[in-house]
Amino acid sequence: MEKNQQELYEYARKRVKQKKRVYFHFILFFVSSVFFYIINKILDVDPQDDWYLWAITAWAFIFILHFIKVFVTESFINKTWEREQIEMLIARQERRIEQLEKKLQNENILPKQ
Repeated sequence: MEKNQQELYEYARKRVKQKKRVYFHFILFFVSSVFFYIINKILDVDPQDDWYLWAITAWAFIFILHFIKVFVTESFINKTWEREQIEMLIARQERRIEQLEKKLQNENILPKQ
């Protein structure tokens, strides 16, 4: 397998793994939410307080952050974006170096090449 295909395969494998973890997180969240409700209301563990709502809300917030990271952020800040940013920064650095070299040549500090 050539390098480009290997890179595409690794990226695809990483994305599938991320999505798999989000789905697992959702299932775990859903099942745990049901158990929190059962423990609080049916098993009468501190039934006067609805503590299960706080636990479910906190976990839902964490799940939403995980979902956004995988399906929103990673969809546009990926390998292609990273590569473009690196190339842009390298080009900017090369232009700056050329400007400095020209400035030094104009001041006769650096010998002309």
